[in-house]
Amino acid sequence: MYGNDLRDLSLYGVKWELNNIPMVLRATKQPSAANEMSGVSTSDGRTKTTVVPPIEPVVGMSVDTVRSMAGRPCDMLSLNRMISEFNHPLRAGATNVVLPSVASAPNGLVIITDIPSGEDDISGKILSGGAGDLLDKMLSAINMTRENVSIVPLVFWRTPGGRTPSQSELDLTRPFVDKALDLLKPRVILTLGTLAANQVAGVNLPKAHGSVNKLESGAVCVPIFHPNYLMLKPAAKRDAWTALQLVQNLLKSADE
Repeated sequence: MYGNDLRDLSLYGVKWELNNIPMVLRATKQPSAANEMSGVSTSDGRTKTTVVPPIEPVVGMSVDTVRSMAGRPCDMLSLNRMISEFNHPLRAGATNVVLPSVASAPNGLVIITDIPSGEDDISGKILSGGAGDLLDKMLSAINMTRENVSIVPLVFWRTPGGRTPSQSELDLTRPFVDKALDLLKPRVILTLGTLAANQVAGVNLPKAHGSVNKLESGAVCVPIFHPNYLMLKPAAKRDAWTALQLVQNLLKSADE
């Protein structure tokens, strides 16, 4: 049932189609980062080029300064304007800033995801492309849409080559993420992927997938797999579906 050629999966009457799996995923195994950055020659005599910078960008502003800046805005519009003007080390290499998406009809749920994808970088919109299409279907399965849900990325600029951001890069954007959560006041936070689960709830996937974690703010955090992972591992959708039902029930109980 869960073979590699599976293009969709029906669970409890919910069908999440997988129509946008990038063909590049079928390519041969990529060289390790260590070899990529060392200039080791390939079997055909060519020298491998460096895709990811071997050193992280120089950070010229303290986290305390950024925290002071992020504390000033009194609404999401002002916060997004400040983010768009912030001179983060990643800004120079990105095409667009990818700002938090604010729900027009909030229901108490905020989604936190990791770095913008290549499609996000081009469009300037968070969770676009195939991952976004799958997220929309996941939300629809529990009677929600993006109109109900705000989405906040941990980093607002695409990292070079889509690499994992360094902790210092994350630290410089975290005050803006925290301020967004303070303004949005979620009752439930849904994190997508390993990085968001670790940074927000201090837990690790897959062990903590679908767990309920109480945060200092009073909100509860439920970590699940990122849509990109679900497109690669369709069998994991069963666990994601269970977690989404949990999120739906948590929001209902908060209304009672």
